[in-house]
Amino acid sequence: MPLELILGGQKSGKSRAAESRAAAWLATPGREALLIATAIAGDPEMAARIARHRLDRARRVPGLCTLEEPRALAPVLRAHGDAHRLLIVDCLTLWLTNLLLPLEGPALGAPALDALADELLDALRGCRGPVVLVSNEIGFGVSPMSAEARHFVDALGTLHQRLAAACEPVTLMVAGRALQLPPAREA
Repeated sequence: MPLELILGGQKSGKSRAAESRAAAWLATPGREALLIATAIAGDPEMAARIARHRLDRARRVPGLCTLEEPRALAPVLRAHGDAHRLLIVDCLTLWLTNLLLPLEGPALGAPALDALADELLDALRGCRGPVVLVSNEIGFGVSPMSAEARHFVDALGTLHQRLAAACEPVTLMVAGRALQLPPAREA
């Protein structure tokens, strides 16, 4: 089944592009769409942001259901990846944040993170319906000052490369406009 990776900066139109995929999918009777949200409301501003996104999504794509899962993506994909259902994961940046910079508890180490990325890719390959992955492209800027931030940027870039190798198409959103990236060439 098709796997699409949509990358872009903050407010680039990534989520709206994914929602448009869901609206088009839902236009055929008998189909379902599920958004897997990874955000955690760690403060009042984020809680308000999450609530606003829920309302906005419900208005834009009435048939799009939401399931909140901040960490365990692979089991959710395995449980819900049916041929009649489009899945949207929004977003992988927050998922990685929840793993590497958790609000509570220790951060995952590199071996555990690699194992979760492997599990995620395996679950994606097993989905019988289409999946749209949304993530922030944060590697265009200058290198962050802290070692923790540099590690996060590196881990996200590596995750994007692994996912892009499994996805077609890969879409880059800039200022609300989509750029389809060409398929990877064999090295």
